[in-house]
Amino acid sequence: MRHKPSKRALFAAATAGVVAAATAVAAAVAAPESDNAARPKDDRPVEVEVFAPAEGDVAGAEGKGWFVDLEVSYPGGPDGLRQAGFSGAQLTGPAGHNNVPPLPGTFSPGQDDRLPGLVVLGSTTIDNPDRKFAGPGTNLANLFNVTGISDRSADATRLWDTWIVGDSIMGKDVDTVLTVAVIDDLDHNGVYDDAPDAVKDLNGDGRVDGKDLEALGVASEVEKVRFRLNGAPAA
Repeated sequence: MRHKPSKRALFAAATAGVVAAATAVAAAVAAPESDNAARPKDDRPVEVEVFAPAEGDVAGAEGKGWFVDLEVSYPGGPDGLRQAGFSGAQLTGPAGHNNVPPLPGTFSPGQDDRLPGLVVLGSTTIDNPDRKFAGPGTNLANLFNVTGISDRSADATRLWDTWIVGDSIMGKDVDTVLTVAVIDDLDHNGVYDDAPDAVKDLNGDGRVDGKDLEALGVASEVEKVRFRLNGAPAA
């Protein structure tokens, strides 16, 4: 004959289940998290939006002649430009265009002299020490040609940044990934100016990508665009 469990047994089982659930919740709350993991997307102080290239594009000719066009939104108010580390508008480029009036800006791989917290990576960037390219970890932000203020209000400080890619430094006839983010205020000076010249493989997985930016510390989401570089000539 089967016996029904007593009310006391049912109560004990239910109580044990409640205790187990509460313990699991407490453990999850107590578990340590990194600053980036603990910060929800909407709470990140900086926003990056990449307009070009778009996901899935086949860009350029012979690996060059394509654009990177993006906008970076920093906190608004009278202190917004200072927090961005913005040092002025620029119109620059290679050779005779490099760092000349009326809107001077330096032109080379590495940390950008206009937006010193910005990191732009290309997964197929060449390794050429003579030209200061160190493979996919190279920060390409200082190669941007045109930088200016698109909005300066109480709500946001928006800076527009454009690069006309004039050389096949990321290859041709190849699939590639553009990765963009703004590095966090690592030295706590109140300015987003801590982007490195080159990003290291911080997680040791043999690649330099968005995971390494997250490990370094970011103030924005890490934006990725997958596209292809066209190797065919323009005509």
